[in-house]
Amino acid sequence: MELFLATPRGFCAGVVRAIEIVERALDLYGTPIYVKHEIVHNKYVVNDLAKKGAITLKDINEAPIGGTVIFSAHGSPPKDYEIAKSKNLKIIDATCPLVTKVHNEAKKYNDKKIILIGHKGHQEVIGTTGQADMYVYDDREDNILPKYDSDEELVVLSQTTLSVEDTNKVANQIKNQYKNAIIRNDICYAVSNRQNAVKELVELVDLIIVIGSINSSNCVRLKEVAESYGTKAVLANSPDEIEEDNFYGLLNIGITSGASTPEILVDNFINFLKPSKINIIGTDERDINFTLPVELQ
Repeated sequence: MELFLATPRGFCAGVVRAIEIVERALDLYGTPIYVKHEIVHNKYVVNDLAKKGAITLKDINEAPIGGTVIFSAHGSPPKDYEIAKSKNLKIIDATCPLVTKVHNEAKKYNDKKIILIGHKGHQEVIGTTGQADMYVYDDREDNILPKYDSDEELVVLSQTTLSVEDTNKVANQIKNQYKNAIIRNDICYAVSNRQNAVKELVELVDLIIVIGSINSSNCVRLKEVAESYGTKAVLANSPDEIEEDNFYGLLNIGITSGASTPEILVDNFINFLKPSKINIIGTDERDINFTLPVELQ
C-alpha cells in the first residue's frame, strides 16, 4: 500500500501562537492557568496542556477571582472579557489574528446590515456575533437570504474555517440579490491551502484520512471537500478510531490533517499503516508567524 501525504497540513500560525501562549503563561505565572473554551479544537493538544496545568473552562464564570485566564484562538464575545475584568482576572488573549480581523470588520461596519456566513453555535461565530448586530447565515440549514432593500449596502463576513467553495457560493448568491453588498474575504489562508491540497489528493487515492478532532470545523470541512469529489474520507485523531475494514484491499491512501492537529498524530497513522512507499503531494506554504501578546514576549 502506498501513502500520499498532503502538503500543507497540520498546524497553522494561529494555532502555533495559541499553544505557545499557554505554554509561556504556564512558565511565567505557574499553575493553574485557566483557558476559556478549548485553546484549539484538538483533544490531544488540550489533554497535553491539561497535564501541564492548563484548565479548560466552558464558562468564564467558572474562573476563580484573581486567577489568570486565556481566551481561546477562536475568539470570544466582549461580555466574556467584561466578566473577566469584574473578577479581577489577569487576561491573556490567544484569539487568532485572522479572527480578530473579522471582529474588527464587524465593528467597522456596525452601522450597516451585516450577514455572517458561519455555523451557529461554533465558538468563533459566538465571538464574532458579540462584536455587532448581524444575521448568521448557516448553509447547513438556511437556503433563504434575509430580506432587505435590494439596493442595501450590506456587508458579508464569514467564519474563517469554512469550505472555500461553499462560502463563495453563498457570497455570490448574496451579491446577486444585493448588488451593493460588500464581500469580505475572511477564509483563513491555512484553511484554503489545506482544502486545495486535498483536491490534489482525490485523484490519486482510494481513501483520504483526515487526522483531527470531530469538533474541529476545518477538519470536518477537509473531509467534506474530499467527499464532494467522490473520494471516501474518514475523520479521526488516531487509528483506533477507525474500523480496520476501511483499509481492507486499498492500494492508495491519502492523509491530511487539520490546522489544529499536531504532526505526531500523523506519525502515529504512518506507523500504523506501514506503507510500502510515501509520496508527498503539494507544496509547502510560505512561513507565517504571528507575534505573541506583549506581556509574554
